[in-house]
Amino acid sequence: MARPLTPLALTVLRMLCDEPLHPYEMQQRIRTRAYDQAVKLTHGALYNTVDRLAANGLIEPLETSREGRRPERTVYAVTERGRDAALDRLADLITRPDEEYPMIGAALALVTLLPPQETLACLRTRAVALEARLVGERAANDALRKRHLERHLLLDQELKIAQLRTELDYVSSLIDDIGAGRLDWEPGAVSTRIDVPPGEDS
Repeated sequence: MARPLTPLALTVLRMLCDEPLHPYEMQQRIRTRAYDQAVKLTHGALYNTVDRLAANGLIEPLETSREGRRPERTVYAVTERGRDAALDRLADLITRPDEEYPMIGAALALVTLLPPQETLACLRTRAVALEARLVGERAANDALRKRHLERHLLLDQELKIAQLRTELDYVSSLIDDIGAGRLDWEPGAVSTRIDVPPGEDS
């Protein structure tokens, strides 16, 4: 079974559905259109992704050119198979919630290694950082809205704002509970977590 398209691969296919491009242009457009706010982008990852998409027949080279001493540039176009793969993967990502493992989730699962008061200090620092990020994302969103960008172009940013707001609310509630003594533990104590199958009472 073929590996699912990565978010970066899906982004490349999305851009090539508009018009053929070479990888350098793709990189510039990913930044210009702020896709790099939703998809992790590195130079090496982009070129590896383009090579993999071409090897799998999802994109194809149209022409290769060279200007002066610059390296050769190959312009790629999406194939019909690539367009279908992009549509299928996008629908799948929207339809099915994936199990994600954010770092803060791992930290909170193991939090009893730290004393409650040290955890409280860490959470307060995190809350300040979350507030700053939330202010920044809201300001960026407001600026884009003032430029009359249509809402469908800002949905990923809306989601990021909602996630930041939710995490900030939760971290703030933990700060309150630890500070008031409603949440406490013995630091370093052995703890046992028991998984309960979905639908069963604990």
